[in-house]
Amino acid sequence: MRVGLLTREYPPDVYGGAGVHVEFLARELRPLTDLDVHCWGEGASGGVVRHRPWPTLDGANDALRTFSVDLSIAAALEGRELVHSHTWYANLAGHFAKLLYGIPHVMTAHSLEPLRPWKAEQLGGGYALSSWAERTAVEAADAVIAVSGAMREDILGCYPSLDPAKVRVVHNGIDTSLYKPDHGTDVIDRIGLDPSRPFVLFVGRITRQKGVPYLLRAVRDIDPAAQVVLCAGAPDTAEIDQEFRDLFQELSRVREGVFWIPQMLPRPDVIQLLTHAAVFVCPSVYEPLGIVNLEAMACGTAVVASRVGGIPEVVADGETGLLVSVEDDFEAQLARALDSLLADPEAARRMGEAGRERAVREFGWDAVARRTVQLYEELLKEG
Repeated sequence: MRVGLLTREYPPDVYGGAGVHVEFLARELRPLTDLDVHCWGEGASGGVVRHRPWPTLDGANDALRTFSVDLSIAAALEGRELVHSHTWYANLAGHFAKLLYGIPHVMTAHSLEPLRPWKAEQLGGGYALSSWAERTAVEAADAVIAVSGAMREDILGCYPSLDPAKVRVVHNGIDTSLYKPDHGTDVIDRIGLDPSRPFVLFVGRITRQKGVPYLLRAVRDIDPAAQVVLCAGAPDTAEIDQEFRDLFQELSRVREGVFWIPQMLPRPDVIQLLTHAAVFVCPSVYEPLGIVNLEAMACGTAVVASRVGGIPEVVADGETGLLVSVEDDFEAQLARALDSLLADPEAARRMGEAGRERAVREFGWDAVARRTVQLYEELLKEG
């Protein structure tokens, strides 16, 4: 089975959950299929072909630059029997390949443009183009994979003309042999954290979706003994970046022990931070699944997260963490949930252990790959 896996992000250029998903899915698909990965970047090696935006579009709107990459990817897919695209950055390449070569197109929906209106801040008029690209690909795809049950409902709500039978739920996965507790302290020491004080940890991009401003306001009045570590980078826009910086400075003035790490840390560093955190916090206002919560759980850490999208399918409220509503005094609820776990380390420990068990039991990448290949086989038989 000759499969083309299409994505914007692929190692070493991974900055979000979709990129993590594709990285591990590709690893598990390689023994099961003849796989070529097509992504953004330069060069080709080891079954990975990288494509860059056309130089003539340097400085143009990002949506137009994305479309040029999609054309390049589509041209390189001749000979593939099926294509599988991830995010709107690659969906159009999959659609073009379907039309050009007469092959099935599977797309995984990690998020939906209609539910991210703040993207207009980043893309301007390009948001209309990204929305068109996603809609075109979704409505014509042979199958759409939703990363959670909540995501499936969102897909059918946003695209009511789509046949519900085409939308399959295949949850995101986690490599629990890689994401596991690391009790070393070299990263903690390098950052300058006080090992005698607990810390709250956030890991994510600086975007409207991730809800970072809510968190920066919520932690102002939590237990003063707690440290706050923000692994936050890749801002969507200069305005969002400045908003974050202003709130960070305000927070630093009213409490000590606040650390901002703007650069993307290597995975082993993040794993050590996840392991040592008293609580991991995910204040997203939109999250189809929230793979970062799985990463925290796999490292044995309790999670405080917003009750949105697919997060409740990952974080068991009261068992592996605490969920809070984004619609009712969100910041105060975040603060209370964080304080409750900071005040009860034994409860946090129990939740962390339960989270690790749940991640191992229910979210292995091998199972994700098997379900994905089963879908491929069904589509090829139908063709």
